[in-house]
Amino acid sequence: MRMKLLPLLLASTLLAAAPLIASAQAPAAAAATQGQAGKTVIDASTRIMTTLQQRKAEFSKDPTALRNFINSELNRTFDRDYAARLVLGAHSRGASDADIKLFADAMADNLMQRYGSALLNIQGRPSFRLKGESPLPGNRGVRVATELVRSGDQPTPVEYLMRNTDGQWKIFDVNIEGISYVQTFRNQFDAPLRQKGIKQVATELRSGTMQAGTPGNGK
Repeated sequence: MRMKLLPLLLASTLLAAAPLIASAQAPAAAAATQGQAGKTVIDASTRIMTTLQQRKAEFSKDPTALRNFINSELNRTFDRDYAARLVLGAHSRGASDADIKLFADAMADNLMQRYGSALLNIQGRPSFRLKGESPLPGNRGVRVATELVRSGDQPTPVEYLMRNTDGQWKIFDVNIEGISYVQTFRNQFDAPLRQKGIKQVATELRSGTMQAGTPGNGK
């Protein structure tokens, strides 16, 4: 899959999971909870895609309503700050929590401003099919393997990497056809971050002078 398709698929897949209640109980109970987590991913993706279809006319006329809907779902499902730390990598060392949040919000807003409206034009009412779940190494969370199924196309493998934060399972990385959200944007922003720093890169993302998901230096 070409890199320019990642943000669009990412925009759709990040809306696919609701917060999943984590378990700190015995391994057998944890395994049962993880199985339920996969089912919740599928059920929630169907709910959200259905909402987009049902409110398509409203969202088409009111971009603010669409943006508010997307933001509310992202806030519930996506661990923005942790994902931002992974994207920043070495650049996050010594950075304040405020700077991390600034970068995380700017990157998410940049992606959704550019690709959010495209979600309304996805054809064929796509769905997600659960393939399985497995623990991540080092007790880092779980990997939920799914397929994005679209009419007339081959299924697209999508994996959600999730961790327990404040009693909920939240997404911190998405692998689409083997391409990682975190690694993609770590590669893109490495040079600009070395040259300009976190605050300046966040400012340029917020203003649109730098674009997330663009090959090269992000310009």
